[in-house]
Amino acid sequence: MPQTVHPYRDITIRFPGQVIVGKKSLLKLTDEVVGQGYKSALIVTISPLLDKLEPLLVQLKEAGVTVHVDTSIVREPSFKDFEDLLTSVKNTRADVIIGIGGGSVLDIAKLIAAQIDNDQSLADITGIGLLKNRNKKLICVPTTAGTGSEASPNAILIDDADNQKKGIISRYLVPDGVIIDPELMISLPPEVTAATGLDALTHCLEAYTNLYAHPFIDMYALEGIRLIAGNLVKAVNDGSDEDARTQLAIGSLMGGFCLGPVNTAGVHALSYPLGSMYHIAHGLSNALLLPFVMEYNIPAAPERYAAVARALGCDSSITDSETAYTGVEKIRELISQCGIPARLKEIDIDKNTIPQMAADAMKITRLLKNNPRPITIDDAVNIYEAAY
Repeated sequence: MPQTVHPYRDITIRFPGQVIVGKKSLLKLTDEVVGQGYKSALIVTISPLLDKLEPLLVQLKEAGVTVHVDTSIVREPSFKDFEDLLTSVKNTRADVIIGIGGGSVLDIAKLIAAQIDNDQSLADITGIGLLKNRNKKLICVPTTAGTGSEASPNAILIDDADNQKKGIISRYLVPDGVIIDPELMISLPPEVTAATGLDALTHCLEAYTNLYAHPFIDMYALEGIRLIAGNLVKAVNDGSDEDARTQLAIGSLMGGFCLGPVNTAGVHALSYPLGSMYHIAHGLSNALLLPFVMEYNIPAAPERYAAVARALGCDSSITDSETAYTGVEKIRELISQCGIPARLKEIDIDKNTIPQMAADAMKITRLLKNNPRPITIDDAVNIYEAAY
């Protein structure tokens, strides 16, 4: 049965206050900080980036800004990781929080900016729309393309109590400013470039084929698909290709625009257990499942998936359904050209855990409700088995 979309429902879209895109644009960060009169900055980042950040750190210090740098986030963060970091930075008196890194770093920076002076607990704000405010200036600088966290109202953490990924979704988590500097992505390894790029592609694809798709978001979703599909393999094969890196980053940003008002669906819901149970990187989890969920969904939304196929660069076939399936093959081709695993068995997933993964995926109702075709626990088992 074809999907019923609701394209004219009310929609609220919150964009970052400012987006700067360009080579060496990281060095414009000092002007943003000093221009607002801020005296103390907390930078959340990762150790491998410190050499690249040295010119910025020197610039900020010369401008009289006290800088605190934290590099404690080294994996997909848990509630405890966040609480430990929050405790350690509570007394920095930072008035601007800057996240420079991949999605996990940006998610943590967003939450630190909200929680550093907030009396709500993490449990109080977990869910949709529960965070009451954010007082600190927040600037995000993505170094992968990527999660789209720099533009989204989402932050994802693993709950230590049940090992499940939980979302904190709030308009206050959309950053005030975003800086996209392709030079920060040049040294990203090919496999990380591939996995994060396919994650960004999945954001756009799932937004466009979503039950709650919306014309205002469709334009970002389709252009994001086009930009990522046209540049991902170039960036994987030649990490120093700044044009490809820039186009990928813009596509990822567009995917981030999709995440608030429309969000993702079945691919992400089924990918979460791979992350929480096996600690598989989020982008790779999505890539492994994307073609199989697409095949499952196409009967419910052939027109939408045909449009996806055309945005991916495929020609139209006689019917929308035929065109849609060429899009699935294009995704498989991209995965192959990127040299990343295409099957769950290639990354040592135990087939006996599929029922547990399916049960865990069923808990992600905030995403499953968006999927164009209902997914039952038996359907989830079948998709995992097909992907195995």
